[in-house]
Amino acid sequence: MIYTISNQIAEQPFDNLQLKKIVKTDALEILSISLEKGATFPEHTSPKDAQLIVLEGEIVFHINGTSYQLKTQQNINFPKAKPHFVMANENSKFLIIR
Repeated sequence: MIYTISNQIAEQPFDNLQLKKIVKTDALEILSISLEKGATFPEHTSPKDAQLIVLEGEIVFHINGTSYQLKTQQNINFPKAKPHFVMANENSKFLIIR
């Protein structure tokens, strides 16, 4: 087996909203998202229960009428099918694992 090291998260630019699928299998999906300061990931739902992990920066996660401030190395879990959106207080990168 050949193992591959990737720099795609580190190289993902801060240009409004950028989304890349890092892993996609039948059991797991990992998305890397970068948000430029002031940008918004518009309201949407997740097809599965998910975990959001902030890699760098600071975001505001909005769900069920409540806002959660999240900083580097903080995480939040959220259920499938609940509308939510994310705003960036500064240039930020986070993972969605579902």
